[in-house]
Amino acid sequence: MLAVIAVSACTQNINPTDTDRALIGAGAGAVIAELAGENVLGGAAIGAAGGALCDDVRLCE
Repeated sequence: MLAVIAVSACTQNINPTDTDRALIGAGAGAVIAELAGENVLGGAAIGAAGGALCDDVRLCE
C-alpha cells in the first residue's frame, strides 16, 4: 500500500519539493484510507511519508 501511495504522490513536469509531494501523498493516503474504512489520520501520515521519500528511492523523479 505504501508503494501505491508513493506513486500517487508523484507529479509530472513541475519539479515538486518534498513538501509538495508530502502534501499530495497525505491527501491521497487519507482518501484511500477513508475508502478502505481504515484510520484516515494513519493513511495521511503514511501517504505523507511516502510522498516525501519517493524521490529518495527514485520512485518518482
